[in-house]
Amino acid sequence: KQWYQRRVAITAGGSVECEDPIGRRSGKAPNESMAEVIMKTITDAKEGVSNKIAAANKSLTVKDVEDCLDKLKGAIMIVYPMKLPPYDPVQAEIDNCEDLSGTQASLEVIEKEHGSLWWAGKELMPEKTLEDYIGKNEKTKIIVKLAKKGSSAPGREQQMTEEQKKQMMAWQYKKQEEMKKLHTADDGDDYYNSKWANSGALKNQFQGIGNIKWGPS
Repeated sequence: KQWYQRRVAITAGGSVECEDPIGRRSGKAPNESMAEVIMKTITDAKEGVSNKIAAANKSLTVKDVEDCLDKLKGAIMIVYPMKLPPYDPVQAEIDNCEDLSGTQASLEVIEKEHGSLWWAGKELMPEKTLEDYIGKNEKTKIIVKLAKKGSSAPGREQQMTEEQKKQMMAWQYKKQEEMKKLHTADDGDDYYNSKWANSGALKNQFQGIGNIKWGPS
């Protein structure tokens, strides 16, 4: 309790009371301006490790990941200069000692020595190079998946994204509606009244009677 009163209450710019009912957080949330510092840093960190990097033909290195983590740690130090309590999950993550036992997140963590890469239903062996699997074409793009050693091959990537599926369904619906309209037009004899269906249209035009319409006066 003394640690809580002496250290946690000190946040840059003041704090906002936000009690955590399960007791995992300190209950001292940063004010709006300091929260913006954290949120902006989170956004920048996500951009730094997003799949957009691969789309731009750039490599994501361990150094890049470490730089993003350092930025996040720096933002926490700015907002909480006296640090968070050791039981806070954010501080535990910064100190690399967070206990994930019994959580869903624990299933997502794979130690280097216990992991393996898979591609096209094949496990990529560490003693081989990518050239052994995909040839010498340096412009080839492959998507690999990480799994635990000894496990079966992970599921394959979807051929289309959800957005692409929606676009394809919208295109198919549009084509179906167009075909319905064409089918409805073919069922009737309305085209007999069209100008292009009048076999005497050319003759009438030469005689100057092309615009004559029959009907009651």
